[in-house]
Amino acid sequence: MTDANPKARRPVSAENGRSSHPVTMRDVAKAAGVSVATVSHVVNDNRNARIGEAARERVRKAIDELGYRPNALAKNLVSGSSKFIGLVADAIATTPFAGQIIHGAQDEAWKHGYVLLVANTEGNRAAEDEAIGMMLEHKVRGILYSTWYHRAAEIPRALLETDVVLVDCFSEAGEAPAVVPDEVEGGRSATRLLLDAGHRRIAIVNTTTPSPAHDGRLQGYREALDAAGIPFDEALVFDARPEQEGGYDVTDAVVAAGATAVFCHNDRVAMGLYDGLRERGLSIPSDVAVVGFDNQEVIAAHLRPPLTTVALPHYELGVLGVRLLLGLDPVPDGGRLAVACPPVIRSSV
Repeated sequence: MTDANPKARRPVSAENGRSSHPVTMRDVAKAAGVSVATVSHVVNDNRNARIGEAARERVRKAIDELGYRPNALAKNLVSGSSKFIGLVADAIATTPFAGQIIHGAQDEAWKHGYVLLVANTEGNRAAEDEAIGMMLEHKVRGILYSTWYHRAAEIPRALLETDVVLVDCFSEAGEAPAVVPDEVEGGRSATRLLLDAGHRRIAIVNTTTPSPAHDGRLQGYREALDAAGIPFDEALVFDARPEQEGGYDVTDAVVAAGATAVFCHNDRVAMGLYDGLRERGLSIPSDVAVVGFDNQEVIAAHLRPPLTTVALPHYELGVLGVRLLLGLDPVPDGGRLAVACPPVIRSSV
């Protein structure tokens, strides 16, 4: 003989007295004494439905008592959108400082009632395509697409099926708005720090890798010298591998050129230059002042003396990417928003 009460057949959790099986909309309707359609209207906050406040309150009470959770995917399919924002990245979740992009995007998304879904693909195109496909199936509000360093990127075609903003990268074809560091202003800021300290013979140790950072920072260096009335001297421009050994290897050439100050492409290069200058009995900043770039704090804040540098605005890139995606800020002319790279003053100048 079967029990006529379906509720009695449902196993109950010993912890909270609630059903150990998922509670359905039908269960809520039965407990509230209303139709399933009425429950659906209340769950989806349909204010146009003709439902009295007393009935709405009974439904809300039943939802709370039974622990009912709406099927988010079903709601997304009905509404055509969700409260999720996707972020697809090639490696930023595993890099020492660029993970701040995720932090900034997550904070800004949460502020506006959205949750960030992150897929870190390690540059695997098949994994990237699968991640984008799953996000599209879940009707995300849009997708942020990010790379771990500033560069031109090939945009997966599937991204163009939804709203997309590029973060720390850009499309040469202008297929989507982009939020990127202002490399030129960063180069100007780094050089001005040395000019303001009275230096006139300032070297730049740039990277051997073609990139927006290589071109933009050199342009900013030249513009700052020009504004100060100092002629550009090709003999003070050095290319080095963008790592500690590159900075170390170029030390002799920098010293031979008579530079009293050096703007390094990044903090790792500056760390190598520190080693080279120290081996030659030169003191920082009294003999040679040094400015880095990136503000990789595990390096810059712990060198002796601590390194004055220019920060890459990773957190702000994430925040502004979400704001552009949600239409909270206007897309700039040209589709590319350049974000200032702030100086971080320490003791090497």
